[in-house]
Amino acid sequence: MKTKGIILAGGKGTRLYPMTNIFSKQLQPVYDKPMIYYPLSTLMLAGIREVLLISTPEDTPNYQKLLGDGSQFGIYIEYKIQDSPGGLPQAFIIGEQFIGDSQVCLILGDNLFYGKLDFLRDGIANNHGGTIFAYHVDNPTEYGVVEFDHNHKVLSIEEKPVVPKSKYAIPGLYIFNSKVAAYSRELKPSMRGEIEITDLHKHYLRDNELDVVTIGRGVAWLDTGTPQSLLEAGVFIQTIEKRQGTKIACLEEIALQQDFIDLDSYQKLIGSLPECDYKNYCKKIINEFNR
Repeated sequence: MKTKGIILAGGKGTRLYPMTNIFSKQLQPVYDKPMIYYPLSTLMLAGIREVLLISTPEDTPNYQKLLGDGSQFGIYIEYKIQDSPGGLPQAFIIGEQFIGDSQVCLILGDNLFYGKLDFLRDGIANNHGGTIFAYHVDNPTEYGVVEFDHNHKVLSIEEKPVVPKSKYAIPGLYIFNSKVAAYSRELKPSMRGEIEITDLHKHYLRDNELDVVTIGRGVAWLDTGTPQSLLEAGVFIQTIEKRQGTKIACLEEIALQQDFIDLDSYQKLIGSLPECDYKNYCKKIINEFNR
């Protein structure tokens, strides 16, 4: 089944104020690239070529200026506006026409993943209703927490529980079938006036349509919602890139590696970049590709 992607890059980013007073949290730099590059690269590495980016009326033009329609990367990017925060499932209501009969992978614009993405590809390939991911953390009270048995059957889901039933947090990465928009419309707002992703999970769970996939130790999940976590993510990316001599979330390189564009298109794309270290790295990829 065809899989499309949604990146939710809305919200005010108030925890990062005053950095977010002028432009969106997801446009802030994480070391050497805008934050939005990282979730987009995750979708591209999972083989997804049709993406809907949802953001605020103020910030959407900036994303369009940065990424265009995606054709330079061999993908298609559509844009929709979220006028005000209404909860994560609102993304599926906004994107209902975009989703159509496809299944959809939603990633939050401030969630970064580094490492082998086999867990995501497997989740996409094997999804029947809804699929969530479980990541072992030391502080589960700060997240949505999933409890599951040895067969990976979901037993319970709780949002920021005082006494967690497991140490597995649910990252901002989800896969749902085409029913997700209809299910989201059935949800009632919580006490804070938003429809909750946890309630959507429970809807699929009641129908016995929710699966969980654990993310192993070889994958890093970075949340960038606070100044401290944003700095830590930047240091992490810088350390890996310096050590390995490769770039994380280089969209041009990923497009070439995924065969979304051919070498000629890649060379033209690189030729349009300004002179900088990023361009020099992309040039190096051409030499490695020709070996």
